[in-house]
Amino acid sequence: MVEFCYGFVCFVPLASSEPKFFGFSEFLAGLALMVLAWTMADVSYRFRVATAPISLRRWTFVVVSTVGILSLLTDLWRAEQWWVPRGSVFTPASWQAFLGALFLMTFLSWAWFAFIRPPVFGRTNAKNFRRALYDFALKGTPAELSVVADELKKSAGKIVEFAPEYKDFVESKRSNKSKELSVVACCADDILMLISERKFCKAIVDSSPATALEVYKAIKTTKKYSIRIEVFSKNIVNYALLNRDSFLFQEVGGYDSGLIGHTKPLSQAMFSDHEMVEKIGSMFELDLWGEHSFETPQWEAYCRIVMMAYEDKVNNNFWGGSRSLWSAGTNIQRAVFDLYKLNGVDDYTLIDDGIKKLKVVVDFIKELMSVFDKKGVPKYITLKKEGVIGTHFDDVAKLIFEVIHSAGAVQSPWSLCWWLHHNLIWGEIFGGFSHGGDASKVIRHKFRRLIYDEIQFMKKTPNYKGAKFVGYFLMS
Repeated sequence: MVEFCYGFVCFVPLASSEPKFFGFSEFLAGLALMVLAWTMADVSYRFRVATAPISLRRWTFVVVSTVGILSLLTDLWRAEQWWVPRGSVFTPASWQAFLGALFLMTFLSWAWFAFIRPPVFGRTNAKNFRRALYDFALKGTPAELSVVADELKKSAGKIVEFAPEYKDFVESKRSNKSKELSVVACCADDILMLISERKFCKAIVDSSPATALEVYKAIKTTKKYSIRIEVFSKNIVNYALLNRDSFLFQEVGGYDSGLIGHTKPLSQAMFSDHEMVEKIGSMFELDLWGEHSFETPQWEAYCRIVMMAYEDKVNNNFWGGSRSLWSAGTNIQRAVFDLYKLNGVDDYTLIDDGIKKLKVVVDFIKELMSVFDKKGVPKYITLKKEGVIGTHFDDVAKLIFEVIHSAGAVQSPWSLCWWLHHNLIWGEIFGGFSHGGDASKVIRHKFRRLIYDEIQFMKKTPNYKGAKFVGYFLMS
């Protein structure tokens, strides 16, 4: 073999007859398959690659470019039989194996993060996760958002775990720079705001309610109620009410429901803990522009989730006000605000939406009174309202008061008045179909006191509201 040496380093020509199993042609064939796989990849795989702890796209370009150039030079060196150092460290076969291994490792890295072990939000990929989610949220394509929303399910717990609470923001502002929020905490906070976007919440409700389930399960576990979850909660509930195929209409229970309908996983996670509902504070807020267009099924679902929070509040912490439940009661009053449209309608039917909504509200009141009856009358309760807020008994009495005020707008025809005033309201809440427990008696007493005060107020200032109550009781 021809060779020449420079000191201790000897060179020999690279034989063209050496075995070849990874050259430039094999590189091009493999690259074509990889490019085809990358361009046809699903949204979920692209999101997973984008959220990997390392910048896969950048490193893939570097490695593939390097392997391509070196394999091209290797084939050229072989064809021209140029000189190479003689030694046993890198033989032509081992050099090809090295280049092939680099190329294969690039493909396996993509496969690992895209298929085998999808990335989960954490300290190593927080920035990449935020950037990828921002890009998809900014684009806002419903089909892509649905896929990304489902991908977030695996990271929901970690996002809540790292998300800063309100007190953390306060401490970071008051303390020195050493106490500033960490990068992963800031990214988690930004992600919570990103998923609160209306389009994203709609995608979660429509396609991935399990993501919301994981979020609220993590909140209940960590008891981090003051993270940026208010807007997310409000939008999730509103879109769930608007979509009649959402979890609020699936988790109904009853004879026609399956396992999910009876266990109510997401409803239980969101609404069965009054402390969480109260501290988040926005779960029962309805869209100011959309609430009046709610129909009977929406109000049924809304009353159902409010009842879950009410039951937990009454059974575990009766005393103390609840801004969320007060707001929910105010919203439920609005369900019957349009009863005046039935006044004078002769061709009414009992399946008119206004009558059905009144039935929903009356059933809600009866169920609430039943919950109070099962709990019993707490000690130190007074028949007279104390303070401005009062107790939950006062809230229910006020709800009955407002419902009757709305129903009082219907004054004809006689048959409709009898059905609404006597059968549907009086008979169900005060008559033979009502509850007879001690708590119900207290609520009825508080209601009668409200009526008495309103009528007595007419002696000082005659008004239509008091007159409407007088007319209601005369017709009932």
